[in-house]
Amino acid sequence: MSVDVPRRIVLLRHAKADWPQVADHERPLAERGRNDAPLAGRRIAEAGLTPELTLCSTALRTRETWKLVVHELPRRPKTVYEERLYDAPVGQLIEVINETSDDITDLLVVGHNPGMHGLADALAGEADEDAKERMDRGAFPTSAFAVVTVSGSWKSVEIGCGRLTSFWAPHE
Repeated sequence: MSVDVPRRIVLLRHAKADWPQVADHERPLAERGRNDAPLAGRRIAEAGLTPELTLCSTALRTRETWKLVVHELPRRPKTVYEERLYDAPVGQLIEVINETSDDITDLLVVGHNPGMHGLADALAGEADEDAKERMDRGAFPTSAFAVVTVSGSWKSVEIGCGRLTSFWAPHE
């Protein structure tokens, strides 16, 4: 596949998590999260987004979110559980994306805030309509996702290289 093909990155924040007495990495989804995650999956499917690869944080809440989201998609993409996505700063998130094979056109990343919001904001050199305003107004709530389009190879993804084309959040 040519590196000139437009590519899409779906940045999905995990669904609402509970706060039991466990390590942060092992926090499960709350009831609201278990209800909202399938909504996010349906919205991703309705938007015609067809990820070929999903990179998912190893935290329990991101894994549970992904399991609920993927059941709503028309086909299951390859999934890689990536430890480096847990509590990652923007630069590290970009490094992980840069390792994606250029055979992939649509990538979905399931992660945490402030990383997902920060990455969407950092990559978006441009934005469609009110997507950026809506994303910033809601501070990227749980189960929300942003879609950023980029050109070139995944290795060339860097700050300001993309266009924020849409943003969706439950309860908006």
